[in-house]
Amino acid sequence: MKVVLVCPYSLTLPGGVQVQVLGLAEAYRDLGVSATVLAPCDDEPPAAGVIPLGRSIPFASNGSVVPVAPDPVAVARTLSAVRAERPDVLHLHEPLSPGPCWAALLGGRAPAVGTFHASGGAVEGMYRFSRSVLRPLAKRLAIRTAVSDDARATAERWLGGAYRILPNAVDVERLAKAEPWPTDQTAILFVGRHEERKGLGVLLEAFAGLDLGATNGVVLWVAGEGPETDALRARHIPGVEWLGPISDDEKRRRLRAATLFCAPSIRGESFGIVLLEAMAAGVPVVASDIAGYRDVARRDREALLAPPENADALRGAIRRVLADAPLAARLVDAGRERAASFSMAALAERYVALFEQALARGPAKRGA
Repeated sequence: MKVVLVCPYSLTLPGGVQVQVLGLAEAYRDLGVSATVLAPCDDEPPAAGVIPLGRSIPFASNGSVVPVAPDPVAVARTLSAVRAERPDVLHLHEPLSPGPCWAALLGGRAPAVGTFHASGGAVEGMYRFSRSVLRPLAKRLAIRTAVSDDARATAERWLGGAYRILPNAVDVERLAKAEPWPTDQTAILFVGRHEERKGLGVLLEAFAGLDLGATNGVVLWVAGEGPETDALRARHIPGVEWLGPISDDEKRRRLRAATLFCAPSIRGESFGIVLLEAMAAGVPVVASDIAGYRDVARRDREALLAPPENADALRGAIRRVLADAPLAARLVDAGRERAASFSMAALAERYVALFEQALARGPAKRGA
């Protein structure tokens, strides 16, 4: 079987969808499936088997900025690549995003399986105002999947159709075996774009409010960058180490070395993949009590969950984990078990089964 995966977002910029696309492509190959990825790239392609479609254009969406490529050059390169590759199946991520996904959906002859990642916010607005165009496009998909209940509900509400839930996954083995980053400090790790919806400002407030005894020897590692970076750094909170953008390898190593991982997002998370990464790496998790995170981490089992935008509650949860070694150990054990059920290898097997169903229907039987 030959599969072409299409990602609308630049693979050389950080993002959860990009991680899923590259991880699935590798997992498909491990199963003996030929897999090629088509996507924008703003630098050298990050992996073998990627056909770059040109540079991306930053576009504000859902409280963030997504690097998409809706320009004619990307569309033309997509059509050319799909025709040259002649795949048996197309696997389109965010299949209704303008640009490469539209081109593959309209110009490709192979049956297409679409994975819907996003929910709420600007995505729901796009579906609502463009549904007269998007509904006919969606009907060209042989099979539709969604990464969470929220993503499915958003798509069903405005696009109709039936969606199978296939949650995102992580490379459990690679995370578990990463060499820990060298440190002798008690480290709290944050990884994400520095924008309001990610809640870094709330985490900084919580960290600054820890009493002197609790913060002695404790460092807050802040990875990533974004529109709020300068303003947040200007708070000059002691004990914060600003790492800037980090590679996937460094992220895995920092996770393995961290004492605690914190995900304080306020909204806009359809699936907590970063929580799964932390669990697989064996670090206890404190996160916001939001729908996208509750799909992954159950309260007081795999993580401590605090109300979003509540620095006092977040601080209290952090204190509990740092002060209670048995609690931290229980979270780690439960997290590892939970992450094992979201392995990339298992997800790839489920998708390959769907590809076989799509092939059995053929291009002329689209619209399920």
